[in-house]
Amino acid sequence: MPYSHLNDYPADIRERAGRIRLVCFDVDGTLTDGHLGFDSEGREFKAFHVHDGMGLVMLRKSGIAVAFVTARASAVAEQRADELGVEAHTGVKDKLACVREIAARLGIGLDEVAFMGDDLPDLKVMPHVGLSAAPANAHPWTRERVHWRTCAAGGHGAAREFCDLLLAAQGHAETLLHDLTGAGGDGTRA
Repeated sequence: MPYSHLNDYPADIRERAGRIRLVCFDVDGTLTDGHLGFDSEGREFKAFHVHDGMGLVMLRKSGIAVAFVTARASAVAEQRADELGVEAHTGVKDKLACVREIAARLGIGLDEVAFMGDDLPDLKVMPHVGLSAAPANAHPWTRERVHWRTCAAGGHGAAREFCDLLLAAQGHAETLLHDLTGAGGDGTRA
């Protein structure tokens, strides 16, 4: 039997993760390391971790909707979301209202929504969703108010860690691994 990291998580986290149908991510400090860079023309640049991107794509391919929900207006975040095939909501003044609107449009209850964020603007959403998470380096006021925290820092694989938890809790991990490796059910190559 293959190793399952699911046993590393408390039962309530596994149960919450098992019912998620929509995952919303803050961008700065969650999908990036939180640094904001600008060139001499005032154009913003951000660095996204490729592992996080793969996690978001795997969620989407497994039937779990994904959205960026960020307070900053950011063409860079919109471009990254477009590359990954996920929704982008930038310049959001009320993140809870935005998450509620996305969930309602998709016919999903808030108990089936996960939200990952790292700082005070994310706190308004956290108590209303089925599973809230924060990167390891989130601000302490946020970190202490979520259901679960990653080991990785924002922009350094935290989102992928969260995606892997969700995928495993819903039984998608083995299927994805099989599809990616071509391995048969007995561990041999197909």
